[in-house]
Amino acid sequence: MKQQPLLGFLFALITAMAWGSLPVALKQVVAVMNAQTIVWYRFVVATCALLLLLAYKKALPDFSKLGYFAGLAIIGVMGLAGNFFLFNSSLNYIEPSVAQIFIHLSSFGMLICGVLVFKEKLGLHQKIGLVLLLIGLGLFFNDRLEIFSGLNTYSTGVFISISAALVWVAYGMAQKLMLRKFSAQQILFMMYFGCAMVFTPFAEFSQVRELTPFAFGCFIYCCLNTLFGYGAYAEALNRWEVSKVSVVITLVPLFTILFAHLAHYIDPTDFPAPELNILSYIGAFIVVCGAILSAIGHKLIPKKS
Repeated sequence: MKQQPLLGFLFALITAMAWGSLPVALKQVVAVMNAQTIVWYRFVVATCALLLLLAYKKALPDFSKLGYFAGLAIIGVMGLAGNFFLFNSSLNYIEPSVAQIFIHLSSFGMLICGVLVFKEKLGLHQKIGLVLLLIGLGLFFNDRLEIFSGLNTYSTGVFISISAALVWVAYGMAQKLMLRKFSAQQILFMMYFGCAMVFTPFAEFSQVRELTPFAFGCFIYCCLNTLFGYGAYAEALNRWEVSKVSVVITLVPLFTILFAHLAHYIDPTDFPAPELNILSYIGAFIVVCGAILSAIGHKLIPKKS
């Protein structure tokens, strides 16, 4: 497809804003519904939408041709299901801006797996990016480091959030390998369908009736978010360079902090203000800089002649 930088940027921006706003809305829903039920509804909505799209394009995956890719599909399903469940669960313990700051651990996890599995080389820009990530996280939690000295509600939430980012790597690696056989949309359909099946025995469907009108609106937004977030991401990749799309996506944690402040300003009763100090904001910015450097640092750092 012909490169369309402006459209590519807009779609990438929509993706970052969608993913950034998601935990702010999810926080309202997890107070009433358990994580497995929320995740089941989100996967069912996404599966149905992709089923209609692929059927319309006559591009439904042929499951009989899975072969040894079936094992990869199972690994991917478990990774994605674990990511969604753990991320939703973490919001019971910590605020959205804290949960989202760990999103880039999955990217660095993919880098490490690339080195170990595909024998890729870790570039200087990626090493610097990793150091910036660690420095940024240290600054982000500058006023709460003592909380990590023992097991408590906050440290439990952080641990769950880190786990969510790391188990996503299993999905990311499985998808990367399955792209040799299937399209990105076909893989997502299989993953979403598999995840919906995983959570079906554990979902308590009646919990939806316990939502207030406001929480129900947040719930609907969370279900649709998976669709237009990933849909916009696919469109961005079709119209713009992967590295440039990745740079925009790194802004997700900053958007979460922004939306958390906006939500608190509009409705302080339902949305508490993020509990961050100046060093925390600087830390979040450094984390994003580290992710950006890892994505396009090879274009910024001159190679040795």
